[in-house]
Amino acid sequence: MRLIHPWPPLFDARSKILILGTFPSPKSRQMGFPYGHPQNIFWETLAEVIGQPPPAREAAVRRFALDNRIALWDVLHACDIDGASDASIKNPEGNLFAPILAQSRISAIFTTGKAATNLFNKLCAAEAGMAAIYLPSTSPANRAAQVKAGFIEQWQLVAEALENER
Repeated sequence: MRLIHPWPPLFDARSKILILGTFPSPKSRQMGFPYGHPQNIFWETLAEVIGQPPPAREAAVRRFALDNRIALWDVLHACDIDGASDASIKNPEGNLFAPILAQSRISAIFTTGKAATNLFNKLCAAEAGMAAIYLPSTSPANRAAQVKAGFIEQWQLVAEALENER
């Protein structure tokens, strides 16, 4: 089923990093915000690595991201996808990132999961002018990897990028 991304990028002129998923899951689309599935540990993981309590769902997550100079969006503008399975993606069409980068202070782009990283580097890196930095997925489908050593350490790269000035 062909889907078009349902919302614009979340960023402002102060944004220092951009975190991208592949494409919003059905639950996130239903909830109306990035990483909206209640079993996705994105917000808890992000809060942990930047040393803050996690935001309450929905209204607070956008403010939390912007207050911490974090931009959010997804790699794909459109694709054919079955449910939330990145493995089912066909006919991917990447988003354009140069306009966001020109209007912000973003100096690093992180992607959550292997599919997001591979798709960004294949479809979008040249237009964006930078490659993506892989982060392990926070999706419920990646639960086994989230308990392994190294998961939080990889996510610490986000905190380091926020501390470094451009």
